[in-house]
Order: sequence, then C-alpha cells, then structure tokens
Amino acid sequence: MTAVESRPAGVALTPSPVGQRPFGARIKAFVALTKPRIIELLLITTVPVMFLAAQGVPDLWLVVTTTIGGYLSAGGANALNMYIDRDIDALMDRTSQRPLVTGMVSPRECLAFGIALAVISTAWFGLFVNWLSAALALGALLFYVVIYTMLLKRRTSQNIVWGGIAGCMPVLIGWSAVTNSMSWAAVILFAVIFFWTPPHYWPLSMKVKDDYARVGVPMLPVVASNQVVARQIVIYSWVMVGVSLLLTPLGYTGWFYTLVAVLTGGFWLWEAHGLQNRAKSGVTGTKLKEMRLFHWSITYVSLLFVAVAVDPFLR
Repeated sequence: MTAVESRPAGVALTPSPVGQRPFGARIKAFVALTKPRIIELLLITTVPVMFLAAQGVPDLWLVVTTTIGGYLSAGGANALNMYIDRDIDALMDRTSQRPLVTGMVSPRECLAFGIALAVISTAWFGLFVNWLSAALALGALLFYVVIYTMLLKRRTSQNIVWGGIAGCMPVLIGWSAVTNSMSWAAVILFAVIFFWTPPHYWPLSMKVKDDYARVGVPMLPVVASNQVVARQIVIYSWVMVGVSLLLTPLGYTGWFYTLVAVLTGGFWLWEAHGLQNRAKSGVTGTKLKEMRLFHWSITYVSLLFVAVAVDPFLR
C-alpha cells in the first residue's frame, strides 16, 4: 500500500470548533457522507429489476422499504469509505470539500455514523423485506469497505474492476426483494453492471488521474497510457453490450428492451471507439473528450434499466 501524507499543508483533518459548525450545515454534511448522487445510480438499478421480477407492478410498500434499506446500506458503506480514505481525500482536488476534510464531521462521528447505518440497514432489510436481501446488502457493504477500499484501491490498477462488484449487488437485492430467490435474469443484469463499471469509471479517472497519482492510488489511467486505457474501455464495452442482449433469447425480456439495448449499446460503442481513436492519435487534454463517455454511461444505464421496468407491460 502506498503511504501518503495524512494531510497537506494548510488543511486540517480535525473537526472545526462547535461554534463554527451550525446545525443545518452539520445535517448537510452527514447527508454528504452517504454520497446521495452515487446512491441514485444504485437505486436506478434496483427498482426496475423489481418490476421485471414481478412481471408488472411490484408491491409498492415493498419498493419503498427496499429503496430505504438500499439508501441506508449504501450510505453506510460510503461513510465508512470516507472514514478510511480521509487521508487521501485531503490531498485530492475532487474530494477536498468532503465533510471529514473540512472538519464539519469528525472521524469518530463518521465511523459511528457508518457503522450505525450498516446495522440499521441490515435489520431494516431483514424485518421489512427479507433476510436474503439483508444478507446481500450487508455483503455488498462489507465488500465495498473491506475488499475495495481497504485491500484493492491502493494496491492494484484492477481495483475498480473487482471492487465494482459491490455496485452490482443492488440488482440482486431488487430481484430477491420480490422473489426471495435468485434467477439467471438477475445474474445477467449483475454482469451488465459488472462490465459497465470499468468503462464508466475509467474515463473519469483519465480526467483526474493527476489527483490519483498525487496520492499513490494506481487507477489504470495512472499506470497505463491513454491508448491502453481506451483499448480496455472498448473491450469491456463490447462485452457489456453483448451480455445485455442475453435477456431476450433467454425469454426474460421482449422487443422493447431489445430495441433500447441495441440503440443505447450501439451509441455507447460509437463513443468508446471514438475515445480510442482520439487516444491512438495522441490527443490529450480537453480534446480527448473522455468525459463524453462518462456522462453517456450514466444515461445509458438509466435508459437500459427503465427499459427493464417497462418491458413487462409491452409483452
């Protein structure tokens, strides 16, 4: 593991005095610990799968309880991630305003908050959804905190590949919430998110690779050239699109999902190959336009999973 300085000059990791931490700002800081924008993506993959599992509209109270449990569980994982990464967050531009760095929340408060959310979310799933979903949610949390954050992130350029498994779990949780079982449909959608995660995150890593290099985190763009990263993005993109098309021949989806998967997947491949061509040509800086694929990746997964939810009503 690469050792990094615990704090840069001029940035304190100790909490601000109580008088400088107004109540409203503190509430916002604790909400920020859960990384709400990331959780939005997780819920986008959870709720539509519940519609597919129910082959129609699932029990709405079940959707609400699953969504709440998912937020609490992912929020706990994100808070614990910030607690562990507080040293490098203080050194990176993109994370310099996180609550632990600014001192709005103390490390002890963050740790207690994360553990509390982990315990509450597991109990919530078990009591209001089912214990299979509770086990999957707890497994995802532990995988993200222990396997990704503590073991992989600072050790290998494949960190986001295997660490991304935690982000795939909401698909299984959504399916198990409805059926209290597993299915090949859920496994296929799990695989879609697994192969989606690296080409989703690597373009962002290309943009902020200097940040990661500064703190010794070996994200692939830090240790490999743009050409190598772009080639890996293209490979994962083709596999992702191919896997997404398996649902229809196996009888889980119909024409609507297939149409959306082909059109959105085709545009994704267009963008991925465009990035590879620019990288091969030696383009750097803003002209590389790596963030175009990053932004499209969010739109892609949103549209694909909306199609998962809508498709049962059109068959």
